[in-house]
Order: sequence, then C-alpha cells, then structure tokens
Amino acid sequence: MQIGMIGLGRMGGNISRRLMKAGHHCVVFDADATARQALAKDGAAAAASLAEVVKTLGDKPRAIWLMLPAGRVTEETVESLGALLERGDIIIDGGNSFYKDDIRRAKKLAEKGIRYVDCGTSGGVWGIARGYCLMIGGPKEAVDHLDPIFAALAPGLGDIPRTPGRQRGDSRAERGYIHAGPSGAGHFVKMVHNGIEYGLMQAYAEGFDILCNKDSKNLAADERLALNLPDIAEVWRRGSVISSWLLDLGAAALAKDPQLTDFSGFVEDSGEGRWTVEAAIEEAVPADVITAALYARFRSRQEHTFGEKMLSAMRFGFGGHIEGRESIDPEPKPKDSRRHSAARHAAE
Repeated sequence: MQIGMIGLGRMGGNISRRLMKAGHHCVVFDADATARQALAKDGAAAAASLAEVVKTLGDKPRAIWLMLPAGRVTEETVESLGALLERGDIIIDGGNSFYKDDIRRAKKLAEKGIRYVDCGTSGGVWGIARGYCLMIGGPKEAVDHLDPIFAALAPGLGDIPRTPGRQRGDSRAERGYIHAGPSGAGHFVKMVHNGIEYGLMQAYAEGFDILCNKDSKNLAADERLALNLPDIAEVWRRGSVISSWLLDLGAAALAKDPQLTDFSGFVEDSGEGRWTVEAAIEEAVPADVITAALYARFRSRQEHTFGEKMLSAMRFGFGGHIEGRESIDPEPKPKDSRRHSAARHAAE
C-alpha cells in the first residue's frame, strides 16, 4: 500500500526502506534534500514539501507516518497536515511524543474527520534488519486499515519460543506489534517501556562499575581482583538469567575496547523516563528503580564513572546515540515544557 513518510533520520529512513522491501510504496519528505535523494535512489518517491506528499499519495484514505523529534516540530507538522488532509485520512506519529499530546491531537483532528494513530516504535538503528516492536494507539478501523504496514515493520515470529498458553491470544503480539488501545495508549506503553529500559541499563552499568573497581587501590591488596570485563559480559550472554539484547550490546562494546575510552560517560535522557516517573506520581505507584536510573543520568552530566560509560555504550549500540556535553541540557525540563524534552531523539 501507499504511505507517506515525514522525517528520514536514523529511523525514518530505515522504516521506509523496510516497507519498500516488503513491497509498499513510500512517498518521502525531509527538510534535508540529501536525505530525500538517498531514499529516492532506494526506490521512494521524493517530495519537496508536505503538500507534495499529500498530492502524490493517490490512494485514499491517505496515510502519512511522522518520524520526527517529539515536541514543536511534530506539533507543527501535525497541524500543517491537518490543514492539507481530508476526512478519513490518517496521521501516524511514530516518534516519542508525550501521550497526553496524542489525546489532544486526536480530538482536534477528529473534528475534521482525520484519524490519528500514535505508534511507539522500538528497534533503533537495528530495526531495518531485526524489525520494529510496535505499540499502537488509535481508532480500531484506522489501525486495522494500516495492518499491512505494521506487519511489514514488525519482526514476525522469528525463532523466539512461543509463550505457553498464548495460542488463542492475539497473534499480533507474538509477531511484534499490538493495538494497545485508544489514542495515547501506544505512546504511553512505549513511555513505560523506555522507563523500564532505564532501570535495566542502570543495573548493568552499576554491576560493571562494581566489577571494574574491584581492582581499586583503596581495597586491601589481597582483596583486589583484576577482572576481565569482556569475558564476564560474554559468559553472562550464554545461558545466564540476566542475558538480554542490552547485555549483547554492552559485551560488543567491551570486546572492542575494555576501557570504553570512546565514551565520555555523559548520558542523555530522551524524555520518556521523566514522563514515566511523572505518570507513576500521578498514579501513586512506587517506581524506585526507574526514578533512581533517571536521576543517575542527571548526575552523569557532572561526573563520569565506568558505569556511565557502559550506559553510553549501550545507547550507542541500539540507537546510534553519540553523546557529548555540548548536546545535553543538564537541568530537568519545567513541567510545561515536558512535551519538548525528547526533541533530540525520535525514538530510543
């Protein structure tokens, strides 16, 4: 089927390529002409403006996927498309927007008969090959219409063993995508997903920091251990109960450089960890680990430990995030600006 793709960065470009490989036709736009030209060489129809994207999409209802940084640029693009599209058309926000913004946008667009779908997208720079885990919110008829798109982007069953008792459940979950609920549900689930990710990464980071410092001169000489961190990471990948893709990425980074000298230890947060903590406060749900992991990222911008280098290495591994002091806002965003706090990353 036809789909428009707005935003051709790390993930938007690869999403387009995966869709085209599955036989779908993409009409693409990005403010960067070089990005448009690269996708055109791969078979997409490149458009020079949002209006041209809408005009080029001949099949109705038209569907346009946004893969843009959360905040102002997404907000303005949704507003512009709302003025260009017609009743029955669909806007999909596949970035990391704040779920309450989704609810507001969906209501506003519904007044014009335009349907809005929010899609939490996980997979990072590896998604083009591995597939993307998709958490989708929006009206059922719109989500059902887009099913061929979601099915093409998702990983599929792969070689993961089936969960006992799920044979009668919704097969989409086993294939890597779900319709989580109404507008906002997709990004809410993705938001909590990223909050959990913070906690998992922090646990690995702290564990490897403890291992690294077992050779500290502050310990008694007979208690010091010079441990081989690449070997420890590798053995934990093999049958350990703490094996995971995040550990795989950390192990790869350590194998390349056991000291992680290419990483500063300066760790960004994409905004969704903050929103997860806010949701926990609103719901009066204790979230000790996720909150502590978020605060650890704030602290990393003042001093750097080996554990923070491990965090940075994992973020680079799954998302291609290149971190440095000049790109970081060390202060938490004020509450009325939280929808813009993920502005540097469309998806983590």
